[in-house]
Amino acid sequence: MKLANIMKSLYGQKVELRPFAEADITPDYIAWLNDPVVTRFSNQRFLKHNEESSRAYLATFADSDNLFICIVNRDDGRVVGTMTAYINRHHKTADIGLMVGDSSAWGKGFGQDAWNTLGEWLLKDVGIRKLTAGTAAGNAAMVRIMERFGMQHEATRRGQELIDGQPHDLVYYAKFGG
Repeated sequence: MKLANIMKSLYGQKVELRPFAEADITPDYIAWLNDPVVTRFSNQRFLKHNEESSRAYLATFADSDNLFICIVNRDDGRVVGTMTAYINRHHKTADIGLMVGDSSAWGKGFGQDAWNTLGEWLLKDVGIRKLTAGTAAGNAAMVRIMERFGMQHEATRRGQELIDGQPHDLVYYAKFGG
C-alpha cells in the first residue's frame, strides 16, 4: 500500500496535518500560489496557477509514496498552508517542503509545529532514516525551522538561483533518524 493512500491526520500543538484533497483547491489556496510575497523563495513564482494546474499537481501524488499535506490551524479549522514529502522507499529518505500561505499565520509557530509534527512522524513511525530539505539562504524563517528541528547543514550551492535578479545560495539540511 502506498503511503499517500494510508496517511491519516497528524496532530501537533497548533496544527492538524491531513492529506490535501481536491476540496482544498480554493480561491485562497490559488491566491497563495500566485502571491509573489508568499512564493518569493519558491520556484512556484515562475508559474501561473489556477484550478486546473492545481488539480494536475494534486494528481501527481495519487497512488504514490509522496505526500501532499494541508496544514490546518487547530483553533479555528482554517487551512494556513501546505507541506510536501517526497519519499524514496529504497533509500528510506524523505525530502520535505513547507509553505505557510496564509500571511496572517506567519511568525506564530504554525510552520515550526507542522515541520516538527511531520518530521517526527516520518523519522519515528514511517521508518525514514534520513530527512532532508533545502531553501534559499536568505529565507531566514525556513532556515530557523530546519535548525530548530535539529537538522544539520549538509551543503551549500553558491549563487544557485536568482531571486529579485540577484544570485542566492541554496542551503541543504538533513537529520538522521533513530
